[in-house]
Amino acid sequence: MDMVRSGTVRWRWARLRTIGADDRGMTTAEYAVGTLAACALAAVLYKVVTSGPVQALLRSVIERAINVQF
Repeated sequence: MDMVRSGTVRWRWARLRTIGADDRGMTTAEYAVGTLAACALAAVLYKVVTSGPVQALLRSVIERAINVQF
């Protein structure tokens, strides 16, 4: 009786492992979280680049590059 019960327990654990390994739906959730994080990063970068001090710095760099003497 112990051998039969032991085999059944092993079979159930094997079945649970295969059920738990099925993560087809996870890729969609991961893409959604990644897209949300990318959008948040883009919003932060936009705010930084459009701020006054950064715009002045970029403008001065571009003006110096245009006015370089060859």
